[in-house]
Amino acid sequence: MNNDRLARVRANLRSRGLNQMLLVDPLSIWWLCGYYTEPYERFLALYVPCDETREPVMFCNRLFPEVGDACADVRTFDDTEDPIALVCAVTDHASALGVDKELSARWLVPLMEAGAATGFALASDAIDDARSIKDSREQELMRAASAVNDQAMEWLAAQVRPGVTERQIADGLLGEYRRLGAQDHSFTPIVSFGDHGADPHHEPDDTPFKLGDIVLFDVGCKKDWYCSDMTRTFFTAEPTEHQRRVYDTVRRANEAAEAIVRPGVEFAQIDLTARRIIEDAGWGPYFNHRLGHQIGLTDHEPGDVSSVHHEGVRPGQCFSIEPGIYLPGDIGVRVEDLLIVTDDGREVLNSYTKELTVLKI
Repeated sequence: MNNDRLARVRANLRSRGLNQMLLVDPLSIWWLCGYYTEPYERFLALYVPCDETREPVMFCNRLFPEVGDACADVRTFDDTEDPIALVCAVTDHASALGVDKELSARWLVPLMEAGAATGFALASDAIDDARSIKDSREQELMRAASAVNDQAMEWLAAQVRPGVTERQIADGLLGEYRRLGAQDHSFTPIVSFGDHGADPHHEPDDTPFKLGDIVLFDVGCKKDWYCSDMTRTFFTAEPTEHQRRVYDTVRRANEAAEAIVRPGVEFAQIDLTARRIIEDAGWGPYFNHRLGHQIGLTDHEPGDVSSVHHEGVRPGQCFSIEPGIYLPGDIGVRVEDLLIVTDDGREVLNSYTKELTVLKI
């Protein structure tokens, strides 16, 4: 059990008026104690009491791998036994029980009917907030995942040739990630040719590349549990003045937003900084998503970079800065980096160039 992380979760629960929580998200369980298994339809949970004299309790099917020393108190059951009774045996029935957003109704409703607590509260933010602040080791892993993504972008740009399809490039990326030391995608890669870039979440299809197409890659890998995410937009012929203006506006928005990041600056202010540049250029309605999202064990983690998030950023937080302009039937441009908030500013994790680049095909 990682005692520092456990202490942060307990402090967050106390600040929310809770003295106990039941975690079922496998990644949050791994983050706290180093044990991971995918339970599928079976029950897996970690009970976290705020009383520091009590140990957390793991509830684990005997089918799952051995927990070992990840948790001192493990309660096991098999497929013919009801884990609800085991949970009720350790919860404080006179207090509310915090639960995370992954707890499905098939387990929550029986817990409610069994009287496991006086009430139930959605307490995901207690664990999400703790996971939001990356410690020094996690920051190293985030840097390493982004370094792989930078290298993979070189490979992606080299795949662009007449006749190749979006799907062919997307399908080949996992092999390159693994060659570079990553284990998996952090999300389904986005490969967009031509006006497909105007769809922010375009799914790669069998569209072939044609010389002159603008090419957008939004990709990320997972390396040693931690995720990366980056977008670059390339030209394959000399851009028109209109295309140059769109690209330059997005790049300036990206760099201006990154430049103001430091502890205490509101997420909303970071979003507004990028959005004003795009609005002043006349394309405000065509930047139709938030500026970014936090990232770590999953590609999208709670605490977005948006106009309605008024918390100040804190050292150790990692998030994306990804402004875009999407003109249907014409052009789509997005430029995205990840950064980590430092004690006095920010560290941008991506080094791949953001200068307007015309690929030599």
